[in-house]
Amino acid sequence: QAQLVESGGGLVQPGGSLRLSCAASGSIFSRSAMGWFRQAPGKEREFVAAVTWNQDKQSYAESVKGRFTMSRDNPKNTVYLRMNSLKPEDTAVYYCAARRGYSGSYYLSPEEYTDWGQGTQVTVSS
Repeated sequence: QAQLVESGGGLVQPGGSLRLSCAASGSIFSRSAMGWFRQAPGKEREFVAAVTWNQDKQSYAESVKGRFTMSRDNPKNTVYLRMNSLKPEDTAVYYCAARRGYSGSYYLSPEEYTDWGQGTQVTVSS
C-alpha cells in the first residue's frame, strides 16, 4: 500500500504563497494519477487539483484556477501544490491522494482515489 506524507503547510498572510509537497512510497507512484483535496472545518472534502501520471493533463477547481499549480516529479515520487495569492477561504487541511493502477486520466472525486496522506494544515490569516 502506498504511503503518502504531506508537508509544507503553515500560517501565511493573505496574498502570500506556500508550496505543499507530498512524498509517496511504493513503486506504484510513477503510474498513479494524483490529486490534492482540502477540507475546512464543518465542510466536506473538496477537490483542488489533479494530474495524470505523466502530467499531460491537469484539472483545477474554479476557486483555485490561476493561483494554484500542481506538479509532480516521478523519479522523486513527489507531487507538489504551489499556492499563490492565498485567501482566507483557502484555509483548510490539505490532503494528497493517489489512485493506484495505470490510467491516462485524472480524477476529481475523492471516492476515485485509493490512498491518502494524513493532511497538512494551511491557515491564511492576517
